[in-house]
Order: sequence, then C-alpha cells, then structure tokens
Amino acid sequence: MGQERTLSLVIPAKDEEANIATLLTEAYGVMRDYHGFEVVLVDDGSTDSTLDTAVRTARALGGRLLTIRHERSIGQSGALASGIRQARSKLIVTMDGDGQNDPADIPAMLQKANTMRNPDFCIAGYRKNRKDTAWKRFQSRLANRVRDALLHDGVPDTGCGLKLFPRETFLKLPWFDHGHRFIPALVRGIGGDIAIVEVNHRPRTAGISKYNAWNRTWAGILDLLGVLWLLHRTRVPVISSAGQADPQGSVAERS
Repeated sequence: MGQERTLSLVIPAKDEEANIATLLTEAYGVMRDYHGFEVVLVDDGSTDSTLDTAVRTARALGGRLLTIRHERSIGQSGALASGIRQARSKLIVTMDGDGQNDPADIPAMLQKANTMRNPDFCIAGYRKNRKDTAWKRFQSRLANRVRDALLHDGVPDTGCGLKLFPRETFLKLPWFDHGHRFIPALVRGIGGDIAIVEVNHRPRTAGISKYNAWNRTWAGILDLLGVLWLLHRTRVPVISSAGQADPQGSVAERS
C-alpha cells in the first residue's frame, strides 16, 4: 500500500474536463493544512482531457494526486471501487466529479467522524437544498422514500456523492454496479453506524449528467431488490471470546 495517508478524496470522473480543474483547486484549498491529504482521481473512460487537466492542476498547486484510468467506462460504482482500493488512507471521502458537491463541506464531515465510536461507520451528505431541475428532485424524493421504507437506512439523500467512511469498512461491503447509492444501508448491514451532515449543492455549470430517468428507475428497482436480499442474508457475528492454543496445549484467551 505504500506510505499511509490520513485522508483520501476519491473522485470518479467521466468527461469532466471543464469541471475538474476548479474542483481540484477548491479541494486542495480547503484541505491544504490537513496532514497527508491526497486526491485519487479515477478517469472512467473519458473521451476528453479530464485526466491531463487534473494532472496539470495538481502539479501547479503542489497537491498529491493519484490517478487511475479505465480503458472504457464501467460506471460510477466501479470507478469508486478502483479509487478506494488504491487509496493510501484510513479515511475515505467520496465526491462527484461534476463540481456540484462542495469541498468546503469536508471539514464538517471530518468533525462528525471524530465523534463516531463504532469502527465501521458512514457519514452521509444530505443535499437539503438541491440545485437540480424540479423533475430530477421529484425523482430523487420518490426514490429516497421508497428506499428508506424498504431498507430503513435512515438516510434522506443516499444519492449524494459526498460520503466519508473508513477504507476498511468499505472493503467489508459486498459490491456491485450502482452499489454507491446503497453504501449507508450496506454499512448498517454489517453493524456499522450512520450519521448525516447537511451539505451544499451547486448547479452543474458544464458538461452533462450521466444519469437519466430510464437508467435511474429500472436499475434502481433491480438494485433495491438485490440489496434487500443481501441484507436479509447478512449475519453479523457477536464474538464472546477468542483464544489461541500454545504448543503445550493451554489456551490463552484474547481480549
């Protein structure tokens, strides 16, 4: 894994050349005093200069940047998984590459993380005042209500890209395409805790969304059924004791 970093910001991006320089400039500006901060950018098969723009920006700002490029796009969940597995930190923050998430919200999420006692947790961003079209907001409200009614994850806005969790927690989760929308439910399913932080949300200023009503609705229904099955089948052990036998045959109990 190399030298361990304190915090990795993982950004999946596809064809975000017009947004990525501003987003990285903001992120490095907000976190410049945070020891060991790094950005992990996953270029998910872009056809523009997203990756080159990110590298030039990081060099100009003197920020740590780890880059991963997918030869062809596999989707946001796959890109997040690639980035998190290559990240060098104990803590992971995820953020969309379109500039609608605000890096200025990261310190509040870190502050909330410091209050968590369970080693497995997720801090989920809540875009209370979304800057999307009325139709897109309606779709999201409906999807969130259906999901919460079935999964009981207690998260009002699971589609928000801003989330914070330990890397080791993520590595325990079952993973699949579109799994990023169910991270809080999956974390709760392994016995983790969930906390909510209100975050800023900004209108997209360039590029186009990779989602529409069709791929959100049908994929969402299938994924929701799959997550329900996973959670129903998940069993979290409660370990009362653990021991190790020495060569003489005695057993030393481990706390």
